[in-house]
Formats: sequence, structure tokens, C-alpha cells
Amino acid sequence: MRREAVAAAGAVLALTLAACASEPPAAPQPAPSTSTSATVAAPTPAAPPPSPAVTWRVGARPLPRRPDGFGVVEPTPPELVNRALPTKDLLPPPSGGTYAATIGEVPADVLARSTWQPACPVKAGDLRYLTMSFWGFDGRPHTGEMIVNAAGATGITQVFGQLFAARFPLEEMRVTSPAELTAPPTGDGNSTSAFVCRPARGQANWSAHAYGLAVDVNPFCNPYSQGDLVLPELASAYLDRSRRRPGMVLAGDATVRAFAAIGWSWGGAWHSPADRMHFTATGH
Repeated sequence: MRREAVAAAGAVLALTLAACASEPPAAPQPAPSTSTSATVAAPTPAAPPPSPAVTWRVGARPLPRRPDGFGVVEPTPPELVNRALPTKDLLPPPSGGTYAATIGEVPADVLARSTWQPACPVKAGDLRYLTMSFWGFDGRPHTGEMIVNAAGATGITQVFGQLFAARFPLEEMRVTSPAELTAPPTGDGNSTSAFVCRPARGQANWSAHAYGLAVDVNPFCNPYSQGDLVLPELASAYLDRSRRRPGMVLAGDATVRAFAAIGWSWGGAWHSPADRMHFTATGH
């Protein structure tokens, strides 16, 4: 019996190591910022819990396209009904339980891997590169990156400082790449992001994201909906806002209040479309 128990324990350990071995190599570190920084203490657990087993590969299954170019809306897979995927570290996580944020000009290598191009409606010099601490759904602190308009940079670091103090979980926070704009839809993304040089959904005019004046928070947990369209396309389970789950933004909650304090409004208060992930400085 003792020999069988030892063998079983070894098998479990091997499976755990295999699940954690698929993380991508760390992204190049941004140039040291000469900008402002902020730290805010937040309560931390005695020890972070182990990362849950990865049972879903984000972006692995393209969806067929609708005539409007979006993916076909499908029922939420069981693995994502109560979404809590672990975060892959692209930047070194913060030490301890302290919130840290930096603001600086967008480094050339970061700008090159972003969606910015000369035709965008904002100059590169009017954008800022932020790094900010956040809590993952895995219960661990991580460091994210974001490009925003210089006019809103300080306020955004304050907002995410409050979310960190409240232990509001985020799955990812990273700069959107050009390839993501033309990739086949998979309907399962959940990256919190700001600057994306693209038109507004279904329109020809620029989105507030194209100016760096909008932030999408946990898109999968806070989907966009209009008529029969749901974005991300697999997130229909999160249309029921009465069923509260981690990462959801709800009317009057700490996330809505934090953005309102810097003058940004929430798309979840709109009737058609309802853009629950969306916070904007322009009202659009």
C-alpha cells in the first residue's frame, strides 16, 4: 500500500509540472521608466494558492464567421462558465502584496508590437506606456502592461490601484498586437486592454480605443451584446448578471466607482449596445 501511495503522488506531481510547463517565454523587458511611479499596500494571503489545472487553451479553436464578420455565437463551454484561468506572466510579478505602477513614453519596441501606425488618430508621442500590478484569478499578484492616452495615464494607474486593493481579479493585461485584429475569431479572449487602433464596432469612425481613451476590463466576464451578437462570442453565460462571479463588473460596484472618480463612464449602463467591459473618457 505504501509503494502504491508513493507512485500515485509521483503521478500527480508529474501532471502538475506538465500543466505548468506550457507558459511562453517572458517578453522583453521595457526600458527603465523615468516617469512617475506609485505604490499602494494591499492585504495579502499567507500563501498564494496553487494555480488551477489548465483545461482550456485560449485562441485554439477558430469560430465560423457570420455575414457581419464576427464569429458565430455559440454556447459557453462548461470550462468557461465559471472562468478562472491562470495568468501567464509576461513581466516580472510584483514583490509581496504591494501595488506598483509606472508611467512612461511608449518604448520603440512596445510601439512596434502594438496596433499603432501613422494613420491612427493619435500621435505616438501622445500615448503612454503603463505597467501596473493586478491580482489574477489564480490568487497571485502579476504585472500587466497597457498603452493609454497621456491625458488619462495618471487616472488609470489610480483606478487599477484601487482594484488591486480590492483584490478584483484580472486574467490578462497586455498590449494588443496587430495580428489580433485580423486573426480568425475564437470568442474566448479575456485580456484587459486600452489602446487598439481600430474603428468602433460595426462603424467606420474611430473607436475611443484608437485614441487610448477607453479600457476594456475582463471582456469575457463582461461581454458586449446587441441583438443576437455577443462578444466575445463564447461568453453568453455571462449575460446573466444576477449570477455573480469573480471578475464581473456590476452597476455601482468598486470598478464602476473607481472609473467614475476620474470622469470615465461605463458602457454597461448603455441599453443598446450593452458594453459591459467598456470604460471610456469620451462617452463612446
